[in-house]
Amino acid sequence: MTAQTPSRLAAPAPPRGWNSWDSYGTTVTEEEVLANARFLAEHLLPHGWDTVVVDIDWSDPSARSHGYNEGAPLAMDEHGRLLPDPGRFPSSAGGKGFGPLAAQVHALGLKLGIHVMRGIPRRAVAANTPVLGTAVRAADVADPENSCEWNPDMVGLDHTVDGAGAYYDSVLALYAEWGVDFLKVDDMLWPYQAAEIEAFAGAIARCGRSMQLSLSPGRDLSLTRLEHLREHATMWRICDDLWDRWEDVAANFARFARWAPHAGPEGWPDGDMLPLGRIGIRAERGEPRDSLLTPDEQVTLMTLWAIARSPLMVGGDLPSSNPATIALLQNADVLALHAGATASREVFREDPLILWTAEDADGRRYVAAFNVGETELDVALDSQDVGLPAALTGEVRELWTGAPVEVRPVTVQSDAARGVSPGSTAIDVRIAPHGAVLLRVG
Repeated sequence: MTAQTPSRLAAPAPPRGWNSWDSYGTTVTEEEVLANARFLAEHLLPHGWDTVVVDIDWSDPSARSHGYNEGAPLAMDEHGRLLPDPGRFPSSAGGKGFGPLAAQVHALGLKLGIHVMRGIPRRAVAANTPVLGTAVRAADVADPENSCEWNPDMVGLDHTVDGAGAYYDSVLALYAEWGVDFLKVDDMLWPYQAAEIEAFAGAIARCGRSMQLSLSPGRDLSLTRLEHLREHATMWRICDDLWDRWEDVAANFARFARWAPHAGPEGWPDGDMLPLGRIGIRAERGEPRDSLLTPDEQVTLMTLWAIARSPLMVGGDLPSSNPATIALLQNADVLALHAGATASREVFREDPLILWTAEDADGRRYVAAFNVGETELDVALDSQDVGLPAALTGEVRELWTGAPVEVRPVTVQSDAARGVSPGSTAIDVRIAPHGAVLLRVG
């Protein structure tokens, strides 16, 4: 890797934005992207949501809901580089690519991201297209034995062949010319594709434009990969696709407990997108619907992702999402925690109660209390169990409601019976089933 790679990939805070996948799957159109970009700029950019991502299959004119097409007639140039389908992205006609769309997104004060599959298109290999700037062709650099198991469009690159890396260089030069700011590169982490990751990150470093690099999917991702990921990516998924099911959210508690202590400007572990608002319009799973997560489960999702400092990419169609969803994404106090927390970690887990703590640069402390059970919890939190002083002073406020929270010294045996230590301060909270409270102290 070159010395300039980290600066080209760095993000001082976890990225925030909108991604088309949960709403539109493989079928999103330019008009839909721009509608969401305009909404994002008006309602969420002031709160730090600044990236618009066009997800998978933007080059496929035959794209459909609920799956991929074998042998799809992907739009492609003479060098085997995929181009936007001009039927869905009319501004790309005439070889303009995503340049005109990027210009419109940038004019709104936003960044443009696109989804990319690793490797080279099967269609390019079949046509044996020349690799730009080299004497080799697609069939020379392709590795059909290292192909994606769930998407039929691409095959891997054989990085033992001179010129294989030049294909990624040519692709990244095209993306830089278009003005792309963010790349979600898929089929990189399961199984772990170290050579592909290094080649792609190296191509970004050489392309002349700073871009953030997001790697997917994160099934079975091990902490042993941490340093390699930090060296070569901005963010990386720690789970498979997450949908609007409580079991998907609940499964990420253990993953975030493992990964969150390592989140920071060196790289951001990613719990996947937020399936909130109006989703499933033409998506991979389910029919058009408002998120099936209950309001309490949505608060839990946002609280866990915020205190663990996961990137936040909302998947709902923003213009048709309900006002409550938009308000959830605009909470300035929660987003301040997400942007600036340090020392985020799980400190207690005895189901149904899970406790997380964090702090910020101003010395304020945060406590997230989660109820993963099926009945309401009335809890007297022991201040010392969440890293706070025994004699707690200062205001305690719940950030989702804005309400003050009762804090009192422990003086009676009934508190000790609830697990609060004599001499500590008790913080009384009530937590709905599958719900959360997020406290700021000071």
